[in-house]
Amino acid sequence: MLNRRDFIKLNAITTAGLGAGLKPSWFDSPQKRFESKRVSPGLRRFTSAAVESTIMRIKGDITDPEIAWMFENCYPNTLDTTVKFKDKDGKPDTFVITGDIDAMWLRDSSAQVWPYLPLIKEDNELKNLILGVINRQAKCILIDPYANAFNEKASGSEWDSDLTDMKPELHERKWEVDSLCYPIRLAYNYWKISGDSTFFDNEWQKAGKLILHTFITQQRKKGLGPYHFQRKTTVSTDTAPLGGYGNPVRPVGLICSIFRPSDDATIYPFLIPSNYFAVISLRQLAVLFGQIAHDQSTAKQCVALANEVSAALQKYAVAHHPVYGNVLAYEVDGFGNQLFMDDANVPSLLALPYLDAIKTSDPLYQNTRRMVLSHSNPYFFRGKYAEGIGGPHVGLGYIWPMSIIIRAITSTDEKEITQCLRWLKTTHAGTGFMHESFNKDKPADFTRKWFAWANTLFGEMVIKTHQNHPQILKRMI
Repeated sequence: MLNRRDFIKLNAITTAGLGAGLKPSWFDSPQKRFESKRVSPGLRRFTSAAVESTIMRIKGDITDPEIAWMFENCYPNTLDTTVKFKDKDGKPDTFVITGDIDAMWLRDSSAQVWPYLPLIKEDNELKNLILGVINRQAKCILIDPYANAFNEKASGSEWDSDLTDMKPELHERKWEVDSLCYPIRLAYNYWKISGDSTFFDNEWQKAGKLILHTFITQQRKKGLGPYHFQRKTTVSTDTAPLGGYGNPVRPVGLICSIFRPSDDATIYPFLIPSNYFAVISLRQLAVLFGQIAHDQSTAKQCVALANEVSAALQKYAVAHHPVYGNVLAYEVDGFGNQLFMDDANVPSLLALPYLDAIKTSDPLYQNTRRMVLSHSNPYFFRGKYAEGIGGPHVGLGYIWPMSIIIRAITSTDEKEITQCLRWLKTTHAGTGFMHESFNKDKPADFTRKWFAWANTLFGEMVIKTHQNHPQILKRMI
């Protein structure tokens, strides 16, 4: 079993001379142009009538045949290829792999089914599939709230030698604040859309209280806490310093995240995008406890922690940039150290409006957006075919399509959204799918040809564009 980083080498494809022109032609034969890249119907893991209807409806309003083709390939990719849906102990149970890695990340699994949520009122089977994800996530959290990725069964992992408290149910045990935020986001919005509160049973309430306890513990007001992680590796971002506890922080109310949503180690453990995400998630968790479980005590604790983290963000997250003025730092440590950068993975600074953590119109966000979409961000790259944000996970010069997609979703500028679609159209290397990353000057040099989160997110972006800016899709991109 290989991890994400290993797939950089295995899935990279190099096409000689591709960088010579700025309008790559991916299709050798007119007959092959825009043939569906979906797996055949008989081999699909799950089929939703509502999703299929949405594909046909949206495709019919897209003038550009390549964008329409990419949408049809990408939007259903999670359902087509990654879900394992069954009943277990009388409840729906859904295990969701990331694509080319046979493990379930709490973050990725939530994000992969997220774009289907608006359809659950018209498709009961799809509703049950997502309910199964919510149920499975509660079980995972109760196994270990510090783990980021889980096996379908207690089968062990290639990372069993990591110096941390591994268990056979775990694929990887990298503590990331967002891993506990995403399941709340999914569960809360499932409830708001469907009206179904049956998922919030004793098991989910135990998981919710464990999330709250874990966040409080990782404020590190009473010492370092139980979590530590070290890996025998030559890659510094794959392990945590100082005995596996990460670099020191001054307890100021923020929550430590030893790893980022990219699964790379933080430099300063107070990861700002994830703390913003935690504030929103804690407020949602408070509503679930208060309105469904009628547990006002736990609800008040969630609100109190959310308020504390929010106040700390106002005091410690804002930094003065010499070019862009007041912006949000990516990471801080409470001692006054602040890191100016952004990473492509969500939560990111760029994605904060997507997570409802800040308004797009907020001047602080706009300053931050200009900073992270410029060379003031060390992981912003501009090449022959596109520009966008990457990160240390893959290396310098590699743009993540996810960052371009998030840029479009968080934009209100039609020209910017159109440009993002154009970049995505000219960098999929003829595959019709999104990838983890691609070389800024050679799109056919890419990583992870099967990355379901990015595929489904692209589908979400097209749907949002269809809703908010339909005129964009009515012209050639």
